[in-house]
Amino acid sequence: MDRKTVNVEMESKKEVPAEALAAARHELGEHNGINMSIEASNTFTFKDSDAMNRAFLGEVGPKTGIYIYSRHLNPTILNLGRQIAAMEGTETAYCTASGMSAISSVLLQLCNTGGHVVAAKTLYGGSHALLTHFLPQKCNITTTFVDIVDLEEVDKAMIEGRTSVLYFESISNPTLIVANIPELSKIAHAKGVKVVVDNTFAPMILSPAKLGADVVVHSISKYISGEADIIAGAVCGPADIVDQMRDPHEGPFMLLGPTMNPKLAFEISGRIPHLSMRMKKHCKRAMKYVTKMKELDPNLDVLYPGLKEHPQHSLLKSMSNKDYGFGGVFCIDMKTEGRAYRLMDKLQNNSKFGFMGVSLGYYETLMSCSSSSTNSMLDSKEKERAGISPGLVRFSVGYVGTFEQKWSQFTRAYSEM
Repeated sequence: MDRKTVNVEMESKKEVPAEALAAARHELGEHNGINMSIEASNTFTFKDSDAMNRAFLGEVGPKTGIYIYSRHLNPTILNLGRQIAAMEGTETAYCTASGMSAISSVLLQLCNTGGHVVAAKTLYGGSHALLTHFLPQKCNITTTFVDIVDLEEVDKAMIEGRTSVLYFESISNPTLIVANIPELSKIAHAKGVKVVVDNTFAPMILSPAKLGADVVVHSISKYISGEADIIAGAVCGPADIVDQMRDPHEGPFMLLGPTMNPKLAFEISGRIPHLSMRMKKHCKRAMKYVTKMKELDPNLDVLYPGLKEHPQHSLLKSMSNKDYGFGGVFCIDMKTEGRAYRLMDKLQNNSKFGFMGVSLGYYETLMSCSSSSTNSMLDSKEKERAGISPGLVRFSVGYVGTFEQKWSQFTRAYSEM
C-alpha cells in the first residue's frame, strides 16, 4: 500500500488539549506502521525541474508532498508541530532546537530595528537577558518591563504605532505570578500589539491562544519532554505569522537555522500522548506538598497558585482547562541564600527527596535557588523588582515513589534545619 497520511486537523478549536491531541492523528509509517517513519534526509529530490522551481517559488510544498531542505521543513518535525498546535489550539506550529531559539525567532520576526517590546518584569533569566542586553545591543530593539498584574501600567507602557509585542509567561518563572491573558490580550490588541506568551510552565493546564494570545512559545525541554534528556522548543500561532517565519527567503527559521533534529522530533512525538497524565500527576503531587507544608510550618512562606491565599488563585482557576490543577511548580522562601542551599543539600544528600537542578518537568523533583541560578543574570535591583528573594527555592515536583515516602523524606530534611 502507498504511504498514507491521516487527517491532522483539529475538529474544533473548542476541544480541550487532550481531545485535540486525540483528534490530531499522526502520519503513518512508510510501510503502514502505526508509528510514523523518521525522515532523516537533510535534502529532498524532485520529480522534475519544474517541481523544483515551483517549490522555491512557494507554489508547492508539504501539502503536495514536496520538501526542499530540512532546515526549512521536514516531515517528521512537521508532524510534531501538528501535535503541538493541536495541544495549544493554534492553526500551526514549528518546532525548534531550543526554547530560547523559539523565543528569539518570534521576537525578531515581529519586531523591526528600532522596535519596542513591553514585557513582564518577572521572566526566565535567559528571556530577561535577551530583552535587556542582546536585542537592544545587536538589533536596537528596546524593552519596557512592567508589573504584568497591573493592567493600567501595561496599557500605559504600550505605545500605539511603536510597540510591536507584549511578552509574558502564563505562569511566571520563578515567582508563579499568573497573567490575566484575556485582559492583557484585549489591551494589547486595542493598540495593534501582538501578544506572545511563554506557556512552558503550564502545558495542558492553560491554552493562551484560546484566551486571546497571538503566539505561544514553549521550551519542549521541560514538561513536554518529561525526561530532562533533550533540548527543544516550539512556536505556535496563526499560519500568517508562522509561515512567514519559515519563508525560504526572509524567515528567521530558514535564515537563522534553529532546526530540530528529525530523530529528536520522532522521540518527542511519542511522549506527547501521555503528557496529559503526567501533568495531572505533577499538579496533584504539588498541591499535596504545599498543603502539608502549611500544616507542618504555618510560618513557612509558600508560593503556589493552588493555595487560596495566592493572589491569582481564582484567576488561574477561571482560565485553566478542567482537571489539571494549578501547576507542578511551587516555591518556598528560606529568606537567605545560605538557608536555601542548606535545605537543598539536606533534601538531596541526606533524605534523597530530590535533586538540585535548574530545569523542570522531570519525573524526579528538581530544586534550585533561583536568585543564584536561573535568574543569576539579573542584577540585585532587577531581582528585587521581580520579587526574587535570595532564599527563594523553586521545586519542580516529580511523581516517582509514593507521596507518603517523599513527604517523609522532606520532613526529615526540614526538621534538621
